[in-house]
Amino acid sequence: MQLACVTFHFQGKHVLSPEASFHPKDLKSGCCGRMESFPIRTVEVLCLGTSITLSGLFYYIYRKKQKTVDKLNEAPRLSLDRNLANILNATPGKCLQYVVIEGSVQPVKEPLRSQFQESCAGVIQKLVLREHRLVWNGLARTWTDSERFLHQRVNEVPFNLVGSDKAEVRVLCPMEASGLNLEVVHEKFHPASYSFTDIISQYLSGKKPKGQLETEEMVKVGAMLTGVGELFLDTDHALKLRPPTDGSEFFLTPLDFETMQMEQEGQALMWRVVASICVVTGVAVLLWVVRRYYRHLKAEKEREQERRDFERLCTTEGGDCDEDAEPDYNTCVICLSSPRNCVVLDCGHVCCCFRCFQALPEPVCPMCRQLIKRVVPLYQV
Repeated sequence: MQLACVTFHFQGKHVLSPEASFHPKDLKSGCCGRMESFPIRTVEVLCLGTSITLSGLFYYIYRKKQKTVDKLNEAPRLSLDRNLANILNATPGKCLQYVVIEGSVQPVKEPLRSQFQESCAGVIQKLVLREHRLVWNGLARTWTDSERFLHQRVNEVPFNLVGSDKAEVRVLCPMEASGLNLEVVHEKFHPASYSFTDIISQYLSGKKPKGQLETEEMVKVGAMLTGVGELFLDTDHALKLRPPTDGSEFFLTPLDFETMQMEQEGQALMWRVVASICVVTGVAVLLWVVRRYYRHLKAEKEREQERRDFERLCTTEGGDCDEDAEPDYNTCVICLSSPRNCVVLDCGHVCCCFRCFQALPEPVCPMCRQLIKRVVPLYQV
C-alpha cells in the first residue's frame, strides 16, 4: 500500500471561535445549527437586561419629573391679597387645581417653642437624635463612618400663608409637600466616652461609637414660603391650599418660584441623561453580541470552505477521503468514528479526521500540543 499526499495550507486562523462548544455530533450538523451553536454569555444577558430595566425605570422618573415641570410652567401665579377670594368665587367649583402663591408663615394659634433657643418660634418642629459610629469593613480592611436614628419626633401646628394686605391662606397637610426644607436652629454633638473594657469590646464587635448628634429643625414664624397646589374656597369662606386631587406634586418650599422651577428642570434633565446612558449601554451590548455572531458566521463559512477544498483535492487526486466510512482500525482520536485522513505539520502526526481538525478550539496538535502551521490530506491510492 502506497500513501500519497497533497499540500493543504492552514491559514493561521482560528477556524472555530474559542467560545463555541464542540461535540462529535456537531460535526454532522450543517448551517441550520449555527445559531444553536452560538453561545450568548451570561454577562451579556445580564448587562442587556439590566440596561433595559434601568432605562425603563429612569425614563419613567424622567417623564414624571417632566410632567411636573410642564405643570409648573402652566400654573398661574396669584398674588395673595383680598382679590383672591373674589377670583375663587367666580371660578366653577370655587377651586383652582394648580396655582402658585407666596406668603409669610403665621400660626393660627400658639406657635411651637424651640427646646434650645428661647427666642425661636415656629409652626413645624423636627427633633432628631442620631448616633454616629465607625464600623469595620472587612473587605476594605478599614473603619467606615455610619449613622443610625435613635429618636425622631415631628410637631406641627396649623398655620397660614399671609400676604401683603393680611390676606390668609390655610395650608393643609404640609408634611406631604415636596421641598419643605426646615431650618436648623440647634445642633450639638455629644462625643462618646470609652473605658478600657469598651475599647476591647468595640474591636471584637467591629463597631466603635463616635457620639450622638442632637439637632432641632423648624419652619420659623415669619418665614417666606412658596406654595404650589390646589387652592379652594371652603364653606366657611376661608382660603385653603392642599395637595392636588389629580395627583400632581404638591410643593411648599422656602425657595422663590423661579429657583424652584429651575431646580425641577435640572432634575428632569438629569434623569433624562441617566436614561439615555442606560439606553446607549444596552445598544452597545447588543451591537457587541451582533458583532460576535457575525464573526462566528464568518468563521463557520471559512471552515465550510476549507472542508470543500479538502474534499475537492481528494477527488482531484483520485484518493479515498470518505469520512463517512467506518473502518475497524485507525480511527480519529477525537470523534472515534471517522478515519484519520489528514497530517498535521510540522509535527507530522496522523491522528484525526479533517472535520475534527476544523473543530479544534486552537490550532494545536491533539497528540503533542505543538502549533499546527499547515495540514495535508492523507488518502490511499
